[in-house]
Amino acid sequence: MIGLIPGLLIVFFILNKKGASCSGYLPNSRVIAETLSKDFKYSDSFKAEMNTYRINEKFLKDEIITNGKVDFDRSHAQKKPCPDYLLIYPKENPTYEITFEKCEETVTLNDLKKLK
Repeated sequence: MIGLIPGLLIVFFILNKKGASCSGYLPNSRVIAETLSKDFKYSDSFKAEMNTYRINEKFLKDEIITNGKVDFDRSHAQKKPCPDYLLIYPKENPTYEITFEKCEETVTLNDLKKLK
């Protein structure tokens, strides 16, 4: 015990300085990372809603999807062959809600709703 606690503290500080974290292994982070790594396809209704709310593709990817939260209670993560997800943005007091399907090669964005 005398060596365990100081050893854990040293490892923690070394990994913290290198920017290592466990957050990339959580389900929300994994779904978002996988989503951003695939080619995007947009449904016609999604494109229309993007125009209505004046959301461009850069803001969608860099802000809404990157900083959004997947609502696993309302998603179908086990659906085959393409699971579908519901993402809310921002995490606190959501303004936007996006539904999308994440397939092997592509992500199809199906619906965009403004909640407020």
